[in-house]
Amino acid sequence: MHARMYRLTAGAAMLAAVGALAVALPAAQAAPDENGGDGRGGWVPVDGMTVDLQVLAINDLHGALEPPTGSNGELLHEHEDGTTETITAGGVEYLATGLRDAREGAGRSVTVAAGDLIGATPLMSGLFHDEPTIEALNRLEMDVAGVGNHEFDEGWEELVRLQEGGCHPEDGCYVEGREFGGSDFPYLAANVVDEDTGEPILAPYSIQNLNGVRVGFIGVTLEGTADIVTQEGIEGLEFLDEAETINRYTAELERRGVNAVVALVHEGGYPASAAYNADCDAEGGGISGPIDEIAAATDAGVDALVTGHTHQPYVCTVPDPEGNDRLVTSAASNGRLFTELNMTFDRRTQDIVRTSVEGTNRVVDREREPAADLTELIGFWNELAAPVANAPIGWISEDIAGRDAGTAEFPLGDLVADAQLAHATELDAEADLALMNPGGIRADLTYAASGEEGDGVVTYGEGFTVQPFSNTVNLVDLTGEQLLTVLREQVSGVNEASPKVLQPSAGLAYTLDLTRAGAERIVADTVTVGGEPLDPAATYRVAVNSFLAGGGDGFPTLAEGGNPLVGEDDMAVLAEYLTAGSSEAEPLAPPAADRITVVE
Repeated sequence: MHARMYRLTAGAAMLAAVGALAVALPAAQAAPDENGGDGRGGWVPVDGMTVDLQVLAINDLHGALEPPTGSNGELLHEHEDGTTETITAGGVEYLATGLRDAREGAGRSVTVAAGDLIGATPLMSGLFHDEPTIEALNRLEMDVAGVGNHEFDEGWEELVRLQEGGCHPEDGCYVEGREFGGSDFPYLAANVVDEDTGEPILAPYSIQNLNGVRVGFIGVTLEGTADIVTQEGIEGLEFLDEAETINRYTAELERRGVNAVVALVHEGGYPASAAYNADCDAEGGGISGPIDEIAAATDAGVDALVTGHTHQPYVCTVPDPEGNDRLVTSAASNGRLFTELNMTFDRRTQDIVRTSVEGTNRVVDREREPAADLTELIGFWNELAAPVANAPIGWISEDIAGRDAGTAEFPLGDLVADAQLAHATELDAEADLALMNPGGIRADLTYAASGEEGDGVVTYGEGFTVQPFSNTVNLVDLTGEQLLTVLREQVSGVNEASPKVLQPSAGLAYTLDLTRAGAERIVADTVTVGGEPLDPAATYRVAVNSFLAGGGDGFPTLAEGGNPLVGEDDMAVLAEYLTAGSSEAEPLAPPAADRITVVE
């Protein structure tokens, strides 16, 4: 069942709308049988008292409406004999078919998401402020979605517009007589609150009525969202602890007679195996990372956690605070997978039978029939975007790997940093180096054109997929001491557990010693700028994007830089660099990625 019950509005009106959905039902009337339970101390199901439920889940779609290319469209498949192969997957035309096929025969099915459905999107969606992705999600019959950090890329007020509909406040409507209708599903943001009132800016939860069975969904994003998004878009907001927030609203749902609860958490972990179909609970398996701690602290009344953010595939068992098994899932990213959760609902306890919950990540392969209505939608938006998207901006001799290269420094990171340094020297001849955050590089540059053997042409659309954030390239002054601190912030503070290695332009070199701990992993006496040892007392002119210049990604020292100068849009800078530095006869080769010496 896919009810379209309300359109969200901001603030208290949203909470009232959520409240209007529930009809009070009595809580369970009896105590558990002393001879057994459902794995959580509840009733043992009785024949005729249970029904089947299905939850279909995605996360981190990032507007990947067309089949993603390069590593963004690949999955690692593990065979029974332990060997692996890489397979291609993704594309909403195929995702729609997969979801529709999965729903066949399921009397009670709900489709949910755990954030980052929009933001950091390819040109076809990003050029139109992600209206195409929202329209695609409506056709996928999305029922409810939690927010992720990228939902705030254009500010929370823009997120409200994407739900409520209406033309963009600056760009207007893109086709005369065609007004954007908004989402048919609610976005949930239980732990995103107004810092003055303490109230959530969007609905904290949604109660889905599935043919008389009520299931509550609570949506949260990672508490550290403020550290990884542009500050203007979240001014006045506070991001609360994930588990504490889920626990608060689990209790509220229980008071309203809703005992079946699923948390949509935009924070994730890292499975022991990279294969999407690996047995996470096998010996040597398991999951590490932030979600492990969140799951361990989340109320046992939550029956499953659908997660995201790390772009990893997993279906893992993590004990709840009472020591009972509970599934924690993630469907990778870019629509390559969807998670199918099947479970039993006990009418007597009005709750999910925990021991019945089973989960599988399903591949969105491209062998199935594409959904015609999604093909039509993609064609409509592609036609509008084509004049911009198809314009050539450069040539490359082979694939240039991005952050999925598996190395701290990667070729595309160096290329982007070099492009920003080239622009910076046009603004100020004294520019010394550039630094690029790895998370700002969203895809590889692939030699092959989509669906073809390849031609080496880089189009504006392909470049936009790499850098979709519309940051500016900024210049700041840093002392040598501050620059060293910035390098140390890559591997310390909020980045100690999961280092964020800034991609260096030509002119910067140093050693990263992973056998050391914390900030000491940056070997200070190896840092050179322009071939000369770093001088703590000297002043260096450093180019960074506007996100980093504001202290984003856990680099507060960059926000202290002096003598700021704002340059051009970073995508325009990349296009200019590729156009000037390559031709069909002399395509650009991947940089060597040899500026950081890594000791392991």
